Amino acid sequence: MSIASLFSAMPGNVAQGIIWGIMALGVFMTYKLLNFADLTVDGSFATGGAVTVILVTSGWSVPSALVMACIAGILAGMVTGILHTVLGIPDILAGILSQIALYSINLNIMGGKANVAVSVDRYNLLISLRFVPKTIVIAALFAIVLIALMYWYFGTSQGCAIRATGSNPAMSRAQGININLMKVITLALSNGVVALSGGLMAQYQGFADINMGRGAIVIGLAAVIIGEVLGHALFGKRMNFIIRMLFVVLGGVVYYIVIGIVLWLRMPTNDLKLFTAIIVAIFLAVPYLRGQAKSSFRKAAKRGGNV
Repeated sequence: MSIASLFSAMPGNVAQGIIWGIMALGVFMTYKLLNFADLTVDGSFATGGAVTVILVTSGWSVPSALVMACIAGILAGMVTGILHTVLGIPDILAGILSQIALYSINLNIMGGKANVAVSVDRYNLLISLRFVPKTIVIAALFAIVLIALMYWYFGTSQGCAIRATGSNPAMSRAQGININLMKVITLALSNGVVALSGGLMAQYQGFADINMGRGAIVIGLAAVIIGEVLGHALFGKRMNFIIRMLFVVLGGVVYYIVIGIVLWLRMPTNDLKLFTAIIVAIFLAVPYLRGQAKSSFRKAAKRGGNV
């Protein structure tokens, strides 16, 4: 348990953190903009990895395989949106149904196998665990391009309609916005980004696995919440939309650095999910406790002023 071993593992943690940060951008769309708890991502993340690996091993180029992975994720998100808006199924249940269905779909995509390998020695992959510095650069470029596209898109009339739908559905409907369509579009875009991240992760680790998306929603929420807490701590009210998205990706990096430290301390790997839940709970509680503290100070100030 040396400091050298901790620092030697840091680049790998940063690389994974950026890839998961990209996935968190998808979670950010539904959780923060739409106020929709979408559990589809546990399945669509694995879908992106499965589609990417199968197409690459079938002779497709990596960029075209990633495009198809995004399309598969978009379709998965659309299904969740239709289940919720057309059939009236509650958002959490709609996501769970899609997630369950995607498990079987992902198995079929991988030919009935639980995992399929893709070697950097045989295929011209964009990123790989064996080339961590290159992975960090390419994953960071993907994140920057996505943030730029999201910043542009959510500034358009349709993007503003999505944000209005998440902020106040009743008022948005009164203004003539088709809120059901906005939900379907957002869920589709969100899961497209999640599937892209899954395709990148499959290349990074060298295989697609049927369970690679298990717990993805927790990691995504952790990245979003950690990024939001850090952003507010550093920028306060000056934190605009693009800074929020940058800190979502940074939240993924911080999360994986914390996980790296936990592993470095040789804590039981069986308890890793427990540590994850504790980390997320802490960061979820910080904004609430901070608000409670401010409220208490205001009340005390008012009492002092009335005396």
